Amino acid sequence: MTWMHWLALLLALVLFWMVGAYNRLVRLRSAVLQAFGALDTFFVRWIALTSECLAALDDLSPDGGMADAHAAVAAATTQLGASLAVARARPLDGGAIAALGAGVQALAGAWQTLIGHDGGGDATVQGELVLWARQNESLRQQSVPARTAFNEAVAGYNGAVAQFPASVLAWLFGFRETHGL
Repeated sequence: MTWMHWLALLLALVLFWMVGAYNRLVRLRSAVLQAFGALDTFFVRWIALTSECLAALDDLSPDGGMADAHAAVAAATTQLGASLAVARARPLDGGAIAALGAGVQALAGAWQTLIGHDGGGDATVQGELVLWARQNESLRQQSVPARTAFNEAVAGYNGAVAQFPASVLAWLFGFRETHGL
């Protein structure tokens, strides 16, 4: 074999490696997007549950006995909804995912404040709070596998983006590391 044959063989190997590495990056990015879709569904359900809870509590306690806790949950729900909209548009943007994480923490904290409220001494309101707390916790537990799958997909994607020599392709084609929740 002449040096031209060796060069052609080497170029072919490099080309096939590049195609394989690029396809792997695309596949891993797709896995992150798919895992985010499952999380998106959970967050939409959580926002709906929270809105239903607030409406039910308004009906039970229209005098505003829980106004501060109610307002905190409503504000946190709005924050989560806004950050979810941004993350939905850019699910691989680390800043958008970080903002979504902050929205999740805000709503979780607001829920704890609401659940810890005594309901103004009203047994009906207290009973309702317990029921909503159970539904909230059940939904949170159901989300754990989706959150775990998302974080694992992000870790795999980030690992591939950072791994040399695939990192060169990642840089060339605009693949960037992202953040988990």
